Amino acid sequence: MITTSIITVNFNQLQVTIDFLNSVKKNTITEQVELILVDNGSVHDYGDEFKAAYPGLIYIRSDENLGFAGGNNLAIDIARGKYLLFLNNDTEITDNLIDQLTSELENNPDIGLISPLILYYENPEIIQYAGFTAMNYLTCRNKGIGSMDPDRGQYNQDSRETAYCHGAAMMCRRSDLKDVGLMAEQFFLYYEELDWCERFRKAGKKIWFTGRAKIYHKESMSVGKESSIKTYFMTRNRFLFIRRNTNWMNTVLFSVYYIILACPKQIYTYLKKGRKDLVKWVIKGLAWNFSNRADSNKLGYKI
Repeated sequence: MITTSIITVNFNQLQVTIDFLNSVKKNTITEQVELILVDNGSVHDYGDEFKAAYPGLIYIRSDENLGFAGGNNLAIDIARGKYLLFLNNDTEITDNLIDQLTSELENNPDIGLISPLILYYENPEIIQYAGFTAMNYLTCRNKGIGSMDPDRGQYNQDSRETAYCHGAAMMCRRSDLKDVGLMAEQFFLYYEELDWCERFRKAGKKIWFTGRAKIYHKESMSVGKESSIKTYFMTRNRFLFIRRNTNWMNTVLFSVYYIILACPKQIYTYLKKGRKDLVKWVIKGLAWNFSNRADSNKLGYKI
C-alpha cells in the first residue's frame, strides 16, 4: 500500500539525480512509497536512465521549464500517497526520514508542513537548516536557525514549530491541499515555499521542524555565483511575497524601504564588485511588481 509519494524535479542534472534515486532506493521500503520524478524541460530526455536507476519510477517529462512550483505541481496532480514528500534532486536521505516525518504528522494533526534537519553533503558536520525565525514583513528578512553551526546533536531531539519549512525537504498531507491549494507558480524560482508556508498557516496549520530525521544537501556552503536569473527572481519575488502575504499598508511601507534602501544598496554592491551586468536585473525585478501591480497571481516569469 502506497503511503508516501516522494516528489522531485530534475533540470539538466543526470548524475546528481541518479545519485538521489539510488539514495531513495537504499533508504525506503519500495512497497510503501511511490517516487515521482518531473523532468523540467531538460535539454536531453534522461527518462530511460532514470527508470533504469529506479525501477517503478513514475516519470513525467515537461517540454518546458515550469519552475520549482510548476514542476512539483505536475507531480501532485497524479500522486496517490497520503503524504507528499518534496525533495530536491541534489539531496540524499537517511533511513528513518519517511517514518519520522509521517509519525510527526500522525501524532499532531495541527502540523501542515514539516521539514527535517538539513546538513551539507560535502560538510556533513555543518548545519544548513534547523528551522527559520519569523519574517520581518517590513524588510522581508528572517534568519536560519542553526545555519552554519557545527552539528553536535543539539537538534536531534527537537520537534517544534518554526516559521518556515525548507524547500529542499518538506512533507505535507495530500488531503490538506484541498484547503491550501498548490504551490504558487508565479514565483517560478525562490520564495515559493515561504509563500506556501504562509498559506498553510492561514488555513490554520502549523509549520514544523524536527531534528529527529535528517537529509544531506549538496548545495554549496558558499553563496555561489550570482547570475541574471537569480538576481531577477530574488529581487522580484521578495516584493511579490510581501504583496501576497501582507496588507496594503505593510506593502506600502515595504515598497518605500525596498525602493529607497534595499535595491540601491544591492546595485551599489554589484557595482563595487564589478558586476554592472546585474544592475539591470535588479531594476527589471523591481519594475515587474509595478507593471503587474493589480494582480499578484499573474505568472510573468518569462524574462
